[in-house]
Amino acid sequence: MLIDQIVERDCNRLDYAAPHGIYRCHGDDRWCAIAVFTDKGLQDAGVAEMIIEEVRKSDLQLAGVFDNIVQDARIGNINKGAAFYRSSGADCMIAVGGGSVMDLAKAISLMLTNPGSSADYQGWDLIDNPAIYHVGIPTLSGTGAEVSRTAVLTGPEKKLGLNSDHTVFDQVVLDPDLIADAPDRQRFYTGMDCYIHCVESLEGTYLNAFSQAYGSKALELCREVFLGERTLESDEKLMMASFFGGMSIAYSQVGVAHATSYGLSYVLGLKHGEGNCVAFNHLEEFYPEGVEEFHRMAELAGVDLPTGVTGGLSDSEMERMMDVSLGMAPLWENALGLDWRERMPRDRLRALYERM
Repeated sequence: MLIDQIVERDCNRLDYAAPHGIYRCHGDDRWCAIAVFTDKGLQDAGVAEMIIEEVRKSDLQLAGVFDNIVQDARIGNINKGAAFYRSSGADCMIAVGGGSVMDLAKAISLMLTNPGSSADYQGWDLIDNPAIYHVGIPTLSGTGAEVSRTAVLTGPEKKLGLNSDHTVFDQVVLDPDLIADAPDRQRFYTGMDCYIHCVESLEGTYLNAFSQAYGSKALELCREVFLGERTLESDEKLMMASFFGGMSIAYSQVGVAHATSYGLSYVLGLKHGEGNCVAFNHLEEFYPEGVEEFHRMAELAGVDLPTGVTGGLSDSEMERMMDVSLGMAPLWENALGLDWRERMPRDRLRALYERM
């Protein structure tokens, strides 16, 4: 485990220790003080407590636990988490949880070293300073948040990630036992997030040898998990699919499903994985083979995909949804090419949303 590895390093005194000389030691036999970020659900279920207890039993110091994390990172939540971290006296953080926990921890780690509001950094490569040392321990697999360069943030005007090389976790611990008890429906939606990552990356204009290698392997693993029988190895395969899928999109991009899903999530409050599935369900014109295979996966999983979610929207809500979606320029460019604005005018996007 991560804790055992750190304890064996015997503080900052060893030349081969990593990270070396970054954080102050707490006494002769202590590495550093750790703040744990998680959510109340994982606390109540005892999952986060397993990690916290390992910190308590070791020579590490537990600076504190922040479990006030809600679905989808928001500016207020990031500010509270950053204030907690500063007051705790911690030197680094461990994030234990699903995609929302991963994203919030990554955003907080950046805002502890960069001035202003997190909303100022919604976009691509706007972060100047490296984050504090942060470690991710995922308890759900599929989003790729444990390895991506994005911290998804819902701001006052838009839902758009903090996309930067500085966002990526310094260390990740993958333990399939931590995802074994995930509810089936949640497992499907996060798993389909991974599957959609692969389809959009592999069929995008940004595709390169790096992203193709990781995306192809992730897609193969997704098919084994969601089209085959569930076995003792399924969670291991899903966890690695999530990791590889996240690596694939780190240096390529996602596409139409994610671009439209951001609008759905911002206006309707849909969870990220669910929003992707709602969108992908109607994207045969862009990804015909992928959507057909996705339908088979949903049928095998016994999941009835939501439909008609945009039916009751007002004109202003529909316009806001389209504004958010069309703000995702790199996603559209990856999906449709440099002339994506001509190929996806507002009336075509509106018709697409109306089908959802």
